[in-house]
Amino acid sequence: MEKTLREFINYLAVERGLSNNTLEAYNRDLQAFCQYLQRFGVVKIEEVTRNSIVGYLRELQKKGRATATLSRNMASIRSFYNFLFQERRVMENPAADLSSPKIEKKLPRVLTTAEVDLLLEQPDLQQVGGLRDKAMLEVIYATGVRVSELISLNTLDINLEAGFLRCTGKGSKERIIPLGSVAVHHLNTYLKAGRPKLVRERSEPALFLNLQGRRLTRQGFWKILKKYARQAGITKEITPHTIRHSFATHLLENGADLRSVQEMLGHADISTTQIYTQVTQRRLRDIYNKTHPRA
Repeated sequence: MEKTLREFINYLAVERGLSNNTLEAYNRDLQAFCQYLQRFGVVKIEEVTRNSIVGYLRELQKKGRATATLSRNMASIRSFYNFLFQERRVMENPAADLSSPKIEKKLPRVLTTAEVDLLLEQPDLQQVGGLRDKAMLEVIYATGVRVSELISLNTLDINLEAGFLRCTGKGSKERIIPLGSVAVHHLNTYLKAGRPKLVRERSEPALFLNLQGRRLTRQGFWKILKKYARQAGITKEITPHTIRHSFATHLLENGADLRSVQEMLGHADISTTQIYTQVTQRRLRDIYNKTHPRA
């Protein structure tokens, strides 16, 4: 079973081009499922039945796992057995008629435009690190890229003259996203006055560097964001994805069409983007209730 699992993860990486984070999630879910099966003496993939899978999901439920966790595990197991069935490793697919539990979609947490302005004002532009941080924050809010996409940017991915960046998202899909004039200005300043002082080796391709001259990590960006949120006095819980959510919501609030926002975010399905319309509707209702004399 372990050997088959490795082959499946390799298939996801090579054939479907999934990101390392997604591959790790699949591997983690399926390793836990295999350990559950081994406790009951099930060691061969063809011995797994529908009841085996249902029993595992019930065990997760008893442990108090969230609906989203159950749904993700179900999706991992279903994908695994779809692969096995297509490869004719099993004659029957025990996961074929199992449906994932319905997840109640929570509306994403967003910042107001005033909070975003306050956050973006925090970096000290007299410091090298501040020039970098200002450019990063302006880029992530101007484009809505994921933090993994932001830190993966190379200098060649930026075209300041044309005002766009190129990034590679989930499934190794490449997209081109416009950069606003403010982001272009601060990127230009960083590239001229900040990055040259951070870079140690001329061959380094990364756009955003840490103080050791290497590519900035997700954890590094997270710490930077948390620091500036505290400085700005923002009490909401804030993550890099909060900026992405705010980017999409603010675009829609100001008249952008849903398809354009979908393309910029890199969503494969427009239903994923549609949740932001619910955020804008909720905010309009709140404004109405606060301001209309007969609300």
